[in-house]
Amino acid sequence: MAKISIIGSGFSGLAASCFMAQAGHEVKVIEKNEGIGGRARMYKADGFTFDMGPSWYWMPDVFENFFRQFGKSAADYYELQQLDPGFQMIFEGNEVVEIPARLEELYQTFEQIEKGSAEALRKFLKEAEFKYTVGMQDMVYKPAFSWLEYANIDVVKGMLNANLFSSVSSYVRSYFKDERLIALMEFPVLFLGAMANKIPALYTMMNYSALVQGTWYPKGGMYQIVNGMKELAGSLGVDFHTGVQVDQIKIAGQLVTGLDTSMGHITADGIIAAADYNHVEQQLLEEKYRNYDAKYWEKKTFAPSCLIYYVGVSKKLKKLLHHNLFFDADLNKHAEQIYNDPQWPEHPLFYVCCPSKTDDTVAPDGMENIFILVPVATGLIDTAAVRDSYFDGLIKRMESFCGESFAAEIVYKRTYCINDFVEDYHAFKGNAYGLANTLSQTAVLKPSLRNKKVNNLFYAGQLTVPGPGVPPALISGQVAAAELNKYLHKK
Repeated sequence: MAKISIIGSGFSGLAASCFMAQAGHEVKVIEKNEGIGGRARMYKADGFTFDMGPSWYWMPDVFENFFRQFGKSAADYYELQQLDPGFQMIFEGNEVVEIPARLEELYQTFEQIEKGSAEALRKFLKEAEFKYTVGMQDMVYKPAFSWLEYANIDVVKGMLNANLFSSVSSYVRSYFKDERLIALMEFPVLFLGAMANKIPALYTMMNYSALVQGTWYPKGGMYQIVNGMKELAGSLGVDFHTGVQVDQIKIAGQLVTGLDTSMGHITADGIIAAADYNHVEQQLLEEKYRNYDAKYWEKKTFAPSCLIYYVGVSKKLKKLLHHNLFFDADLNKHAEQIYNDPQWPEHPLFYVCCPSKTDDTVAPDGMENIFILVPVATGLIDTAAVRDSYFDGLIKRMESFCGESFAAEIVYKRTYCINDFVEDYHAFKGNAYGLANTLSQTAVLKPSLRNKKVNNLFYAGQLTVPGPGVPPALISGQVAAAELNKYLHKK
């Protein structure tokens, strides 16, 4: 039995802890915040229950596959409900496109918008399913230490057929002409952190999950996934230490020996760093043990940060669904102001999650729980004045869409932005989603899952493989655990 320390209790850290404990090791999870879950933490205020970060439950097969490896099912820990409509997009003039759960209804919706697009969508989704199968079964569970891992002929053929070297933008536009349909098909990759003309078309596999697998909701909120994973980890013997800051990773020769923390020294035979990769390397390791220097990180393309508002409203609001995407502004201009010319956006697109439409436990009776998210560039100067300057405009756009005023009925409000991501997660430049999944930052070209100078130190999370998002982070923890277990077995 080896002593394993895991830094961070987000999805990657939780997953890693379960697999390391399953392998028979003594596992400690060290979390700097008072509660576990990383960006997926939850908090309660004035009768409202807010998920602080992730709110979309896509790729249900990834979660099911995780629990299955421990003889469990997601249903053992939380109840899933499929949303119908899955989400809606609001365009200029408050025009709405709802995304139904049933495929036949979706084909009809497309055909009504653009003649011939139903057949185009069928072909598009068939190819997206192939990409999803290749991507989520063959590619994402590899540690990406070498391109030779992808030398299997089926994988190579799959990568080529998956339009790896085309962009999402050009690929989508080869199928659809209507700008509303293009926005719908491009929107899932916005969470991957770059403009659609920079993201490989492989990632249109996200459309398969969004449109075919559907959008789901764990009753009680996304934090129920965290609770489930913690319960599983606890049953395997994992020991959690919250409110504990890691100050240094101790090295002897080419091996980690433990952590210096605010609770004292913790010995370890292996470490999985599931905290911010840049912070771990630049702040917790001596320079000679780092994979990358500061210049490396400065050159990387990061997914956005977020300006978030957690809002409670003392009335029910018409027309909002659980998931609402306000595309009533210029997408390209907003994207330019995130990636090409980083600045606070002039007229941003934004996303509204209203879980109280689905779940009456997250808000007091007759009230709405609202989560508003504006994607913004990383590294901006974040002030209270800037945060406040956007709020009234976003509420007015929502009021215009809902056809009713509710600003006077706002009974709770909290903001969260770049400075908070830095403070709570040591997030490099306040990033919210990790590294962008551009072609030059795919697979082997991402920061390495293992420390190349310290044999028993591995990394997990959104800044390494497979990339940003909840399912990839969960997979990252699994892959990192498998590699550390291989090392310990050889030793």
